[in-house]
Amino acid sequence: MNTITRLLFKNLINSFPIIILFLLAFTGFDFSLFFFGKNFSFNFIYIVIFYWILKKPDTIGYGLVFFAGLINDVVQNFPIGISSINFLLLCVITSFIRSRTLLPNLLYDWILFFVAITIISSINYSILAIIFDSPIRYGTLMFNSFITFVIYPIFSKIFDLINLIHLRQQDAE
Repeated sequence: MNTITRLLFKNLINSFPIIILFLLAFTGFDFSLFFFGKNFSFNFIYIVIFYWILKKPDTIGYGLVFFAGLINDVVQNFPIGISSINFLLLCVITSFIRSRTLLPNLLYDWILFFVAITIISSINYSILAIIFDSPIRYGTLMFNSFITFVIYPIFSKIFDLINLIHLRQQDAE
C-alpha cells in the first residue's frame, strides 16, 4: 500500500501544473480578493503558464496550453481562439525569456512577467475591441494586470516548493 500511495503522490505532483491549468480552464474561475469592499481580481492562469513554461517547460506542452485556451474560450463565452492566441503568445514570450536568462532570479522573472502580461492583455483587449467591437475599460485592464503582477512572487514561491517536492521524489527513486 505504501508503494501505491507513493506512486499516486508522485504522479499527482508531476501532473500538478496540468491539473491546475485545466481546472482553471474548465471552470473559468478567476481569483478575486476582497479588501475594504473592493474586488481585486487577477489572472491566475497567466501565472501558471508563465511559471511552468519558464521553470519546467517539459511539464506543460504548447498543445495542452492551446487546448486549455479553446476550453477557456468556450467557458468564458469568448470568440474561439482568443485565449489560445494569448496563452501561446505568453508561452512564446516566456520561452524567449528562458533562452536569454543565464541565472534564474525572481526579480527579473517578476519584471519580465509584468512586461509579458501587459503585452498579452493589450493584445487581448485590442482584438476584442477592434474585431468584435467590445468596449475596453482601460482602468480595469491595467489594474487587473497590476494585481496579477503583485501576486506573482507569492505563487512563484509556492510553485518552487511544489517543484522542490517533485525533485525530491525523483532523487528518492
